[in-house]
Amino acid sequence: MSFLFLSLTAVAAEETRADLLSPSGGLMFWTIVIFVLLLIVLSRFAFKPMLAAVEARERSLQEAIDAARRDREEAERVLAEHRAQLETARAEAQKMIADGRATAEKLRSDLLEQTKTQQQEMLERARRDIETEKTNAIAALRREAVDLAIAGAGKVIERNLDSDANRKLVESFLGSVTLGGKA
Repeated sequence: MSFLFLSLTAVAAEETRADLLSPSGGLMFWTIVIFVLLLIVLSRFAFKPMLAAVEARERSLQEAIDAARRDREEAERVLAEHRAQLETARAEAQKMIADGRATAEKLRSDLLEQTKTQQQEMLERARRDIETEKTNAIAALRREAVDLAIAGAGKVIERNLDSDANRKLVESFLGSVTLGGKA
């Protein structure tokens, strides 16, 4: 009996399949009617909201793309400004370094020139002091020579009676003047 049941089920399944695959006017009519009704219902209630949602999504995506493009352009502009500021800062730093070097070199040359000037002034002052001391020493020697000559003349006058003694006295005086001038 189970064999018979299985056979009947298989035959019924074949007939049902055969009916679905064979063209039938009534089935085609109802299929088209249901399709058109479904299309009308979907177009009124589903397609418009779905189309509006797709358009809204497309607009929001386009706005997001435009905003991203604007943000990228703004970021590029800011990056260019920062690069320009960095280059300006580098140029200013290089200029400051160059100015510092130039100032240091000028200060160094000024200090060297000032030192040379002070050295020359000190040498000139020393030369003047030496010349003054030399002049003072010569004047002192002359005064002393005059004093000695006067003293020698006084001695000669005192011993004027002896001419050999006068000669010896003048020679000793001259010897003492020559020795004093060399020393």
